[in-house]
Amino acid sequence: MATVNIRDENRVLDEAEEIRGFLTRFGIWYRRFEGSDNLREDATNEEILAAYDAPIRELMAEGGYVTADVINVKPDTPGLDAMLAKFSAEHWHTEDEVRFIVHGRGLFHIHPKEGPVFSIEVAKGDMIKVPMGTLHWFDLCGDRTIRAIRLFQDPAGWTPHYTESGVDTRYEPVCFGPMYIPAASR
Repeated sequence: MATVNIRDENRVLDEAEEIRGFLTRFGIWYRRFEGSDNLREDATNEEILAAYDAPIRELMAEGGYVTADVINVKPDTPGLDAMLAKFSAEHWHTEDEVRFIVHGRGLFHIHPKEGPVFSIEVAKGDMIKVPMGTLHWFDLCGDRTIRAIRLFQDPAGWTPHYTESGVDTRYEPVCFGPMYIPAASR
């Protein structure tokens, strides 16, 4: 399940309703898909899309998305550092960034026009939509592994437009990981 870290306020949100309420203020929607899957570790992109066909179709109809694909990143992905460098600098898109995480973890950093910079650690079962025009950047967690279904209205609109503000350099990626114990469980 996702975790929101508002470092400048020394605050962590780890309950679904609290996270949803906080993100809504910034136009970001977050959902949790609790369905189980029986995907093999080496599942193909086609097998991943087939396993999640129902929620993908629902999201596509709801948001006017016309295509879906899978991004599958592992530590041995060729050109991984160059790929990550494209997304770890603050940028925005002319299209929503919609991700449905099916394996691994990643970290969206959001820089709202009004409000503190915050990060959202996403994990398997998390669905997130960062609206077009939102300043953000993305990092992988320590295991450098994520598999996510991406939805697009127009894949050309997903080109990053860099701000070169330098804000991203002040926030090192910090993932809580599987050993993090949510407040509700402490």
